[in-house]
Amino acid sequence: MSENMADKTYLPPDQRLEEKKKSESPMRVVMNGLLYENAAFLLVLGTCPLLAVTISAKSSFFMGIAVIFVLTGSEVFISMLRNIIPDKVRIPAFIIVIAGFVTIVQMVISAYLPALNKSLGIYIPLIVVNCIVLARAEAFSCKRPVFLSMIDGLSMGSGYMVALVIMGSAREILGNGTFFDLQLPLFGTVIEPMMFFLLPPGGFFVYGICICFTQIVIKRLEKTKKRRIPLPTTGCGSCSACSGGTACTTNDEHTESEVK
Repeated sequence: MSENMADKTYLPPDQRLEEKKKSESPMRVVMNGLLYENAAFLLVLGTCPLLAVTISAKSSFFMGIAVIFVLTGSEVFISMLRNIIPDKVRIPAFIIVIAGFVTIVQMVISAYLPALNKSLGIYIPLIVVNCIVLARAEAFSCKRPVFLSMIDGLSMGSGYMVALVIMGSAREILGNGTFFDLQLPLFGTVIEPMMFFLLPPGGFFVYGICICFTQIVIKRLEKTKKRRIPLPTTGCGSCSACSGGTACTTNDEHTESEVK
């Protein structure tokens, strides 16, 4: 049992370096933000605006755009200043940077989209203390270069916006019979909209279903990746006892690992 635990926890230095390079590749950062580390459906961050704003697809979409702008801008700016900001005051500095970008968003929405400003209400200023924005500033952008921080901001913000739009669309269609404020056919005549989905319990219900489907998709992708991993074929080359026949212990080990 201890041997199995050691195999899972210990990685050789070369393999650790390779894993670190993979985790910092742009494609890996994008996939983490969109799927494997989705802020809403996997990390369960930013649930307050997620449940409150998603009564319509339109407000969900614009809230997602606001989060992408704030997250990308703050991560790039913090990454540029990562060697200047003192470690002891980094959290207040991060909040000031985030608050600056949130103020820009709020002023633009107030000037050009007053109706949207009313519907989003207090949730735009609350982006300042959103767990997603502050967490990415602390965990990623203050330790990574500007380019990777920009990609992380775009991907994490896009993943959160996708979650918002999915939930907002489902709740608006099922609860109001509309999509982006456009009346859908059959709703109101053949199909009666269910008010339940516009209420807080309906938001939690849809949220739970989305989390469940996300877990199913990720598990299937992981199984597909495992099937695509080729087995090493160099073991029999150094074995003088046989020529890759049934007596080779290397083949037996690979068979046992596949069965497990």
